[in-house]
Amino acid sequence: MPVTQAPTGRPLDTAGTVSAYRTTNGTSTTRPSPIAVDLGSGQLRIRLGGHEPITTLVADRSARRYPLVRRGRIIDGPGCTTALTQLVRQHQPGMPARPLVVVCRPLLTTAADQDTTRRVLDAVFAPTRLLFIDTVRAAAIGAGAGAGTLLVADVGAQITEVAVLRDSQVIAGRRVNLGTCDLADGATVGVLADRLARLVRELTQGTGAAPAAVTALARGIVLVGDGATRPDLRDRLAATTGIPVHRAAGPRTAALTGASLAAAAAARHPAVDN
Repeated sequence: MPVTQAPTGRPLDTAGTVSAYRTTNGTSTTRPSPIAVDLGSGQLRIRLGGHEPITTLVADRSARRYPLVRRGRIIDGPGCTTALTQLVRQHQPGMPARPLVVVCRPLLTTAADQDTTRRVLDAVFAPTRLLFIDTVRAAAIGAGAGAGTLLVADVGAQITEVAVLRDSQVIAGRRVNLGTCDLADGATVGVLADRLARLVRELTQGTGAAPAAVTALARGIVLVGDGATRPDLRDRLAATTGIPVHRAAGPRTAALTGASLAAAAAARHPAVDN
């Protein structure tokens, strides 16, 4: 049963980053290199600084018998560590030492699941600092729609999340274990759209409606994730809810882009100085 996600985080400064600066006493200090990570149920994605994303498929490993990530949770920590390490070595042999890492986190992630993610990323990157950002929040920032009040729907490979955000902060959200990969296992686009529409109604109607839901609805639904690439799903969702549905630019990598911007901002913040 989807439940409400408590407000998290604060608005992010998404300006660029620099590698070094002068402190108030005139000394020069190097800032940590920013790295963004999105550990999806279908793909693992990494972006180092301003480089292009590097990606590896995980949904088809051993015919789904031994998945690394299932329904947004890491279930094979050592396997995930190995896959990320190999991905980095193959595409980015010059890994920066002690980077600052920002990783996407599905709504309603438990403390135990977050600890598992932390152990994996500590083993791969040995970061100077590791920060979490809600995936829907990162996606809104990455889609360039973080300002104001917004309704974001992220339809991924195995989970679907919907949230009301105000200035990039999650006000309330819902999550269900259903995604585009389920379309290959008997689920239909209609079923996926109907479940998504139900989450939208829970957030925006009745006594349990999230604050500012009416304002968010007026802007329509911003759709990200793999589901945003399916016109049939977008059309069915719009017809079911009666709300305009807007496909984000680069929907599959919107969350990674937002996490990358957050990492760049955090890397230049005085709080991370060594």
